[in-house]
Amino acid sequence: MRIALYARVSTADKGQDPELQLRELREYCQRRGFIIAGEYVDTMTGTKDSRPELNRLMADAHKRRFDVVAVWKFDRFARSVSHLLRALENFQSLGIEFISFTEAIDTSTPMGKMVFTVLGAVAELERSLIVERVRAGLRNAKAKGRTLGRPKADVDTAEIARLRAQGLSVAAVAEQLGVSVGTICGRSKASVN
Repeated sequence: MRIALYARVSTADKGQDPELQLRELREYCQRRGFIIAGEYVDTMTGTKDSRPELNRLMADAHKRRFDVVAVWKFDRFARSVSHLLRALENFQSLGIEFISFTEAIDTSTPMGKMVFTVLGAVAELERSLIVERVRAGLRNAKAKGRTLGRPKADVDTAEIARLRAQGLSVAAVAEQLGVSVGTICGRSKASVN
């Protein structure tokens, strides 16, 4: 089987070396008889939304350049449980297995599939709890009399009409008044009705 190795260290200047992760992954591949199809290494914090080598790995996954992805540890790969789950779901839809060396998780095994299912349930619970907290916060704010949503832009409809009469486009009027095009369109309609 063709395997892709992904390694990440937060910073190169603090003595962190991705070679530690890669060496153990290569030895693991040799023991299992995997053919290394590519190595992807990022040297940056895991909280970054965009990591060049992870992005390249995901693009190569869609091109079916490998059958398995191996990482040294979950936290070297994903920045959160939900990020990990999305990646695993993506791999699953592509028929690509996932191995986390340190945690001994392999989605091609029954135990690995069970862990994947548990992670999915945890992520779903996390999303539900976030939604409930947001709703509770909105209810609380309303109960305290707070106005929710974006504040209304204070724009004079007569000024909009005057600028439009001069031949300015909606976009030009919005730029001149420092508001969005939607605000100009909404106020123009309100003045017509």
